[in-house]
Amino acid sequence: MSSHPGPLTHTLTPRWYSPAEVATLLGFGLSKVKMLIATRQLRSIKDGKYRRILPEWVDDYIRTQVERHEAAR
Repeated sequence: MSSHPGPLTHTLTPRWYSPAEVATLLGFGLSKVKMLIATRQLRSIKDGKYRRILPEWVDDYIRTQVERHEAAR
């Protein structure tokens, strides 16, 4: 009888997202996410040839949209 536990499983949380991943998260098309980046409504950085978006920037975008919607009521 072995006391060795089974294999450990770890869930990795992304540290940043690609525009395609953000599109999936928000239920948007990729072109809409790219437009949000181009108009600076969604923050992003360039990492070499790749564009990356931090999870908190996605949260900021959502928060801004909710606040704008509530202010328009």
